[in-house]
Formats: sequence, structure tokens, C-alpha cells
Amino acid sequence: MVTHSVSIIGAGPAGLMAAETLLQAGVQVTLYDAMPSVGRKFLLAGKGGLNLTHSEAASLFLSRYGDSASWVEPWLQRFDAAALRQWADALGAETFVGSSGRVFPKEMKAAPLLRAWLQRLRSQGLQLHTRHCCTGWDDAGHLCFDTPKGPVQVEAPVVILALGGGSWSRLGSDAAWIQWLGKRHVQMTALEASNGGVVIPWSSHFSQRFAGQAVKTIAMQVASDPAWRRGEIMVTDTGIEGGLVYALSACIRQQLREQGHADIALDLTPDRDVAAVEKAVSAPRAGRSWSTFLQRQLGLKGVKLGLLYEVLARDAFDDAAQLAQTIKSLPLRITGLQDIDEAISTAGGVAAENMDENLMLRTVPGVFCAGEMLDWDAPTGGYLLTASFASGKVAAEGVIRWLASQSAAVTQE
Repeated sequence: MVTHSVSIIGAGPAGLMAAETLLQAGVQVTLYDAMPSVGRKFLLAGKGGLNLTHSEAASLFLSRYGDSASWVEPWLQRFDAAALRQWADALGAETFVGSSGRVFPKEMKAAPLLRAWLQRLRSQGLQLHTRHCCTGWDDAGHLCFDTPKGPVQVEAPVVILALGGGSWSRLGSDAAWIQWLGKRHVQMTALEASNGGVVIPWSSHFSQRFAGQAVKTIAMQVASDPAWRRGEIMVTDTGIEGGLVYALSACIRQQLREQGHADIALDLTPDRDVAAVEKAVSAPRAGRSWSTFLQRQLGLKGVKLGLLYEVLARDAFDDAAQLAQTIKSLPLRITGLQDIDEAISTAGGVAAENMDENLMLRTVPGVFCAGEMLDWDAPTGGYLLTASFASGKVAAEGVIRWLASQSAAVTQE
């Protein structure tokens, strides 16, 4: 019996899932990570509550991947949201569905799940080397690592790269792989910030007063997409961030590329139609200030009222139709994206045309890729994590098929 060995670079969700899949198939696995401990970005992402996946219907779930859906769909057919929940439950991290449909471990945190997972992987024979920063291949085809003890070269004929994207470089995702994969003629799409804040040129008065405040119970629309999405945002010194922004980040990026800015609109009263709002603001003010009046009539106060004053001249408040229209479709212009290193994730990376159906590089046989370093994108809400886990499983299963084909070829010879 031939014993195979596979090297995995990157110990995030994709790399760890690939390792588990291979170990269960009897393949020896050596896992390398640049950081002193594994899963650092995973742990930070779950600091406020680990959103593993989402409970919505499969068709709607798949639609969240936008233009990437056709590539991601086969991954989810192998390991979908239900499978991820079953996997977590088997680790002792029983899950529950929150009011928004998002799925969390009952303990909420990532650390207990990661500890249980690593314990299981070690019991299955995982060999783990931390503080090993991969720098690519040397002329002899060896994988090269920078370590605290100096450079190390490893003979690794079969490799899974799960190196993450280009955000949160302090946690290991620095996209250094772009340079050394480029030398192997791998085509890549430029990385862009995703699931991060956007820049809006606020007045100094607005930013000083409202930065750090949440704008809740609103809907948002990007000019290029007629659909409105409900949720909330957070005002920052330089713009906005939050779930609604992340959900629409692909449309926002496209507008920024095409015209240098992206126009969005906020509905400050999504539970009332424009006619009801106009009727409310047409009522006699009876000497009350606009702040008092709008709070009494529509519940608008604080940051929502500040947004109205930010975009609407004071004398325009006397025009009931214009005021109502602004409340229902408050216009804002996005002029840029948050710095890529501060975003939750990145879009771009290794392009789909470089990969076969097993996520093996066409130009580098025996080298597979998984996770965020691939050119797909998704909003937060469990979609990023689910596809990362799934891609790790698909890449590992591809490795198993590749090893079998290589063994068969040697036998025939």
C-alpha cells in the first residue's frame, strides 16, 4: 500500500477542512502556517459571535455569491450550510438559528470550536508547523519557508494553498502569494476590498457628531440595482460600514470602477410608503421645531435627522413632497472604498479559468487552491465561511482523485 503525503499552506477554515478531509481518507498531512497559532482571522471574525452560515433556502443562499455563484455552486453541492451545521454539531459546537436566519454555535465564540477541531485533527495524525511563512518554490521545485530558525525547503509534490486574501495582513492574510504564483504563470484578478467600509465626504459637523452611531431600521439601494435591502449601517468618520454596505459591496465596487463614484439611497422609514410619509410631514407644525415635529410624526431623530440635514437645505423642509421623497430615498455619494487591509475580506484572486473542476491549477499540476485566495466574493452573514469550508473540502477531494490517478499511471507503467 502506498502512503501519500500532502502539504497544506494556510491554517484557516479552508486549509483545516482540507486537512480533515485528507486525514479521513488516510492521507498524511503536513500543515504550515505563517502565524504563531492557527485560525487567527477565524478567531477574530468570531469574537463578537461566530456566524457560521445561514439557514435560508438553498437557491437564495446561492444568489448571495452574485457573479461567483456558478463557480461556487459545485462546492456547496459537496458541503452546504446544512452539512456545515452537522459538522459543527459533531464537534460538540451545537448550533442555533438566530432571529435573522443566521446560524451560530450556542457558545457563540469561535475559540471552543477551533480547540475541539484541532484536537480531533491532531488525533487523526495532523503534523502542524507554525511560524512557517511560505515564499514559493525554488528552482528545484521545493517549497520554501522563512522560519525563526532560518530558511527551510520542503519537497512537496502535492500542495493545497489556502493562504487567504489580502485583508487583515497582521493576521497572516497579506497576499504575498500573488508574486510567487505569478512566476508560475497563474492569472489573477486584482484584489479589492470587500465587506468593508465605504467613503462618503461628510461635513465636519456631521462626522464629529454622529461617527460611531448606528442607523437602524432602514433600507438601502445602489443606483445600478432597483432592489432595496433592509438592515442597518454604522456611520464612520469617513463614511459608512455595516451589513447593508457589505451586502451591496459588489454593486458599489462596479459603480466605482465604471464611473468613479457610486450613488446610493437610504429609506429612513421602510415601513411607510411615500404617501404616508408625505401626509405625516404635511400636518401643521404648530410652532414646533423640525426636530420635534419629525420625531413626533415619524420617529425620526438623532442620526437619521442628522442625515436629512446633511443632504437637504433647511428651506426645502417646507416642501412636503420633497421632504417625503428625501426621507424615502435619501441620496448619498460614495467616492471610494475603505483601505483593503481594514476590510473583512477581499474580492479577486486566482481566476476561475486557471482552475480545473478539482480546484487544481492548470499551469501547475499537483497544486490546488482553496478559500479566499480564489476569485469569488460574498457578503458577511455566514456566506464567506461556508464557501471557504466547502472549497477546502473540494480541493482535498480533488487531491484524493489526483493521487489515485497518479498511482494508477505508475501501475500501468
